Amino acid sequence: MAKEINRREFLQFTAGGCALCLAGIGCQQSAVLSTATAPRLISPGCRRSKVKVARIYMGKASNDYWPKPGLDLEKEVRFYESEFAKLKDELSDVEFVVNELVGSPNEVAQFKSKLEDVDGVLVIHLTMRTGGVIQEILKSQKPTMVFAVPYSGHQWTGFGGLLKQPLGAKMECILTSDYKQLAAAIRPFRAIHHLREAKILNVTTRSFAGYADNIKNKFGTEIKKIELKRVLDACNAVDDSRAKAEADRWVKGAERVVEPSSENIFKSCKLALALEKLLEEEDATVMTVDCYGTMFRPLCQAYAYPCVGFTRLNNMGLGGICESDLQSAMTHIIYQGLVGRPGFISDPTVDESNNSIILAHCMGTTKMDGPAGPSAPYKLRTVMERREGVVPQVKMRIGQKVTQAKLVGTDMLPYFTGQIIDTPVSLEYDRGCRTKITVKVDGDATKLWKNWLHGLHRVTCYGDITRELQHFCRFKEIEIINEAV
Repeated sequence: MAKEINRREFLQFTAGGCALCLAGIGCQQSAVLSTATAPRLISPGCRRSKVKVARIYMGKASNDYWPKPGLDLEKEVRFYESEFAKLKDELSDVEFVVNELVGSPNEVAQFKSKLEDVDGVLVIHLTMRTGGVIQEILKSQKPTMVFAVPYSGHQWTGFGGLLKQPLGAKMECILTSDYKQLAAAIRPFRAIHHLREAKILNVTTRSFAGYADNIKNKFGTEIKKIELKRVLDACNAVDDSRAKAEADRWVKGAERVVEPSSENIFKSCKLALALEKLLEEEDATVMTVDCYGTMFRPLCQAYAYPCVGFTRLNNMGLGGICESDLQSAMTHIIYQGLVGRPGFISDPTVDESNNSIILAHCMGTTKMDGPAGPSAPYKLRTVMERREGVVPQVKMRIGQKVTQAKLVGTDMLPYFTGQIIDTPVSLEYDRGCRTKITVKVDGDATKLWKNWLHGLHRVTCYGDITRELQHFCRFKEIEIINEAV
């Protein structure tokens, strides 16, 4: 019979593996079209604190035939440590503050107090005869992800029932032979952590105190109002040579400059650098401007539109959000936390003839794959309906799967998925906004528009991230609704 190891022995032989997982913590902001770095800013891979995860191996030494008689638990844990080491780049912002091998509910009590400060608990199922362990962990009321490969035991037959019980409200499971999903299991914890550390700056004169209070109470995210004078002062403080260099990079990178003048591009880039500076000063994550409301005349028309600055922030792994849309800002932060990619805010219009929805907005983001990903081609254009300002008209990738969603209030997230089948951005196609993607809906476009509620804007992210959203929403008690079915 295999020797059952205690927690002290377990920690001794796993210490090396944990160090591998935590190696390389650093700030990797591959900011396209920018030489600026902002080490104090929060972004995927660069945070003021690490995501804290409790990693619990659930196994008991015995001669049971599942997974096999005499299973070597030390060897099993070492194998998982090697798999975590392979994922060290994706987990570079994660700290495993609890590492325990647990075989019975009584053993959980010895470290349960340490669960109070974690973002989530990852339970790795190793063997049979560990009944009651998950239930004891769930009493901490922390988001808990159970990872179980085939042959780890028969307890999976009770997971579904546990999910339906009040005790299992903050539990999710990944049953798979793909060990890369260990990183996916932690993504919702990262999103929760990211929201709690995030700070949104809103340039407006409107009141949003009630919404901000609700968001702070539910997610920990701070939303702060910024006065116009402070923005203009930040613009005036930007050195003209820096703004000129930034403008030159945008012009050089563009396929074509169509309407905007050199002066407008220069002012847009000066504002872009000022927005980044404001985020740095406030140690904030996301900037949004009431560009079609209280800031339209005094900022957009009198000085510059913020669109280039928003694109630039999105490319850096931060956030630039149109029209003081705070719900879209929160959705954008969720995307970044879950998959490290930005969102594209859009005004949709439906085409039932090919079961599609056209997602359009003048401002596009060139780094939809994330800061380290490839850049999409773009033209510099004016805002379509105003024929003024400067926006990047981005040609996104045909064939790309996408997810569109929006956090409504604090407890609902409507979404749908689809595939980009067209990017109608030719100069001759002058209807709608500058950046457009036609998305063939997974489901029924007719049902989609009939189910559509809660305003115009939605936020689109590259990839089908349905499962990541489902896990996150379960942990945060958010109703998730597929509008296309």
